[in-house]
Amino acid sequence: MRIVVGLAFIIILGSLASALFYLMRDKGTSNKTVNALTVRIGLSVALFLFLLFAHWMGWIEATGIR
Repeated sequence: MRIVVGLAFIIILGSLASALFYLMRDKGTSNKTVNALTVRIGLSVALFLFLLFAHWMGWIEATGIR
C-alpha cells in the first residue's frame, strides 16, 4: 500500500512540475498549465477516494492517538 501511495504522490508532484514548466515556458498563452493542474486535482481526489476505500475495506488501519 505504501508503494501505491508513494507512486501516486510522485505522479501528482510530476503533474505539478509540468504545470510550472508550462507556465514558465508558454507565459499563459496556452491551456497546458490549466490541463496539468486539472490532472493534478483529479489525481489528488482519486488518491483521497482510494485511501477512504482502502480504509473501508480494511487494507489500511488508522494509527493515531485516540
